[in-house]
Amino acid sequence: MVGSIAAIGAGLAVVGAGIGIGRIGGSAMDAIARQPEATGKIQTNMIIAAALVEGVALFAVVVALLGL
Repeated sequence: MVGSIAAIGAGLAVVGAGIGIGRIGGSAMDAIARQPEATGKIQTNMIIAAALVEGVALFAVVVALLGL
C-alpha cells in the first residue's frame, strides 16, 4: 500500500512538471511571436525556468520514493 502511494506522489510530481514546462514553452512562443527581436533573451529565460521546474520535479520524485 505504501509503495502505491509513493508511486502516485511521484506520478503527480511528473505530471505537474510536464504541465509547468508546457506552459513555459507556450508562453515563450507567445512572447517571441509578439516581440521577435527579443528571441535570444526569451529563450535563455525559458531554458533556465524549465531547468528549475525540472529540478524541483526530480526532487519531488526522490522525496516521494524515499517515503517507501
